[in-house]
Amino acid sequence: MAHSFQNLIQQHAQQRPHKPALSFNEQDYNYAEFAYLCEQLASHLQGLGIGTGDKVTTLLPNSVEHVGLIWAATHLGAAIVPLSPLLQDQAVFNLHTNADASLLICTDQRYQDLQTLAADHTPIYSLSQLQQAYDLPPKLGPIAQVSVDSLFNIVYSSGTTGQPKGIMHSHQVRAMYGYGFATAFRIQQNSVVMHTGAIVFNGAFVTMLPCFLQGAHFVLAEAFAADNAMQLIEQHKVTHTMMVPSQLIALLEHPDFSPQRLASLEVLLVLGAPLHQRYREQLESLQPGCFHELYGLTEGFATILDNGDLDKKAGSVGCPLTGSQMRIVDDQGRDLGNGEIGEIVGNGPLMSPGYYGNPKLTAETFRDGWLFTGDLGYQDNEGFLYLADRKKDLIISGGVNVYPKDIEEILVTHPQVIEDAVIGVDHDKWGETPVAVIVARDDANAEDIKSWVNERVAARYQKLDALHIIEAMPRNVAGKTLKNELRNRFG
Repeated sequence: MAHSFQNLIQQHAQQRPHKPALSFNEQDYNYAEFAYLCEQLASHLQGLGIGTGDKVTTLLPNSVEHVGLIWAATHLGAAIVPLSPLLQDQAVFNLHTNADASLLICTDQRYQDLQTLAADHTPIYSLSQLQQAYDLPPKLGPIAQVSVDSLFNIVYSSGTTGQPKGIMHSHQVRAMYGYGFATAFRIQQNSVVMHTGAIVFNGAFVTMLPCFLQGAHFVLAEAFAADNAMQLIEQHKVTHTMMVPSQLIALLEHPDFSPQRLASLEVLLVLGAPLHQRYREQLESLQPGCFHELYGLTEGFATILDNGDLDKKAGSVGCPLTGSQMRIVDDQGRDLGNGEIGEIVGNGPLMSPGYYGNPKLTAETFRDGWLFTGDLGYQDNEGFLYLADRKKDLIISGGVNVYPKDIEEILVTHPQVIEDAVIGVDHDKWGETPVAVIVARDDANAEDIKSWVNERVAARYQKLDALHIIEAMPRNVAGKTLKNELRNRFG
């Protein structure tokens, strides 16, 4: 199936002009209005010299303009390069330069400093300058047709595994996101899809693209807050949303949480990091049939645990998306048997063509048509995946492989533990030993919890050497826990 999204919004505007398209704060757009806004932005970009094959960097929070720019650039055949507003100015300029982008659009607050840093090297526009497009009707010149292999975007990795990398996605790959995830999560034209995370995070496209592909209603929040998320679900009768584990835990722990407030939800998708079994079971008991889980990489491989498989596949992150393949291999790339832990490798219709401007890393990660994930796991005889850990998080204690996830699953069942992370720290005798870092309820005692866990682990080498209580986990823009920061602090 060959497909591009170049005229997607315009097609919906013609076929279903009055259907809700986008809601943000108190702003609501139907498809006719949203297409007009996108064409105004596209006209303005075209007036700045942006056309097919160009790249536009955005440094913006969640907003109507940010969503509009994605589709405006797409309509012109340009690629969008969304960057996190949390990045410092020099990092922004470095990534913008790395992407060979032609234009940078930022908030008014960041404009002056970035303009000074960039000097005359690159055009920079502020959000208020861009909004001048709203004063004029769109006046688009000729637009070249893009091919399915044309670049849709470059997404820079969120930085949990080292230096950010520019991951490329073509129109064809993004179309497969739309079709594949719309099918997997039953997103239809009458669905209402809410997103509360930053749309610079690739996970946003997991629900945004199938939503707009189907002509459904996309509800965007400024940022995640548990009370606001529940309010939006009730207000818009949201049917689909996605959260990272920390967001779901905040929702379940909120004093005003009630299952009735989520009554409209058909799918609550958890992704970004494995969700502990304790919270899976809690959500399923409160909102039966709602929980789904996705394991995946921006580079282009995903497994999905459908709610229908939840009971029979406890602890699994599901099986590969339709059309994808998965293998488990050893350090020499040889296939391992069912139940044997090794590196997860996969391929399929979501796979990126590689890292922009980095052929060496592309060749290391994408080999012979397979994506080497750097994650460890095993599969059962029905092809369902069970995660062990990332290779870099593996603890080797006295020559024995210790998987932090095994300890974390026990630790989080303690009634005073809200969130946990287990890391390896240097040890004179054993090389490394496990150390836990937790977010806990009031009056939790670190030594008591450590002793409780050590009585329950399956092996002596899994026993915690220490346990630390902190107020909040360090996270990146995607909401993932930064274990490297924990290692630097407690290692």
